[in-house]
Amino acid sequence: MKKIAVMTSGGDAPGMNAGIRAVTRTALSMGIEVMGIYRGYQGMIEADFIPLDHFKVSNIIHRGGTFLKTARSQDFRTVEGRATAAANLKKEGVEGLVVIGGDGSFRGAAALHSEHGIKVVGCPGTIDNDLFGTDYTIGYDTAVNTAVHAIDQIRDTADSHNRLFFVEVMGRDAGFIALRTGLASGAESVLVPETTTYIDELIVHLQKGLKMQKSSAIIIVAEGDDEGGAIDVARKVNEKFTGWETKVTVLGHIQRGGSPTAFDRILASRMGHQAVKSLLAGATDIMIGQRNNEMVEVPFGQAVKHHETLNPHLLELVEILA
Repeated sequence: MKKIAVMTSGGDAPGMNAGIRAVTRTALSMGIEVMGIYRGYQGMIEADFIPLDHFKVSNIIHRGGTFLKTARSQDFRTVEGRATAAANLKKEGVEGLVVIGGDGSFRGAAALHSEHGIKVVGCPGTIDNDLFGTDYTIGYDTAVNTAVHAIDQIRDTADSHNRLFFVEVMGRDAGFIALRTGLASGAESVLVPETTTYIDELIVHLQKGLKMQKSSAIIIVAEGDDEGGAIDVARKVNEKFTGWETKVTVLGHIQRGGSPTAFDRILASRMGHQAVKSLLAGATDIMIGQRNNEMVEVPFGQAVKHHETLNPHLLELVEILA
């Protein structure tokens, strides 16, 4: 290969910049030109490209978000849109593409390969950590640390005022952030989409804590919990439990921003490096994952059709240590 392209797509995740940097510098070290694509697939359709060199990716490893920007593209969902995108890549002489994003981004990459023969390799960039085939995704560790830091501060107020706090974290379809955040912050309970929430059982748990003379409690709620988000759960609990004054905090998009942790910087660097090596070795239609601290290649078909499951041991541990 003489020229490859790199892009970020879908929701931003801390560590994406480190991934772009690794792809760029790995390719350049092998004498390969690198082109950055602004605004994901929409930028590909509009030929919004920029040559990347060592200087353009310097001083970005510590920055959150993605300097190449990201966007969701309705145009790319059409056959015509994908044809335009592929034609733009071929016109620029791009022989391989690295996509940093989540399952929707990988579905688009797989379509480019199957319909137009573009060689594509993905790096999992999503704070949800729900892609099959990798122990960790880029941005997940930072999101958890951001949430834990916020909850540590909330607990100070909860203890000072004898309050019950319901804290909502991201996780529309997966409870990975909620589970590890709850365990790390010492939450009294964690509500996730993967398990059924029973309000009456939660109230019994809170009453037990009250009898043990606990002065406050923190309940972590994933936004995709089957009883609704933190606001809905708090309302239902308030109807039957008045032991503590209740407050609700929705952490929202602060979990997606901020400087990436050292773990995410290293993970993204390793994945970006491996993505280039895999492209040069002839691999395509795959995601780079990390299993047992080793880089692995996972077919897109597996990565997007299956989802990682929550560790039942961690679910049990939250209840035991609460």
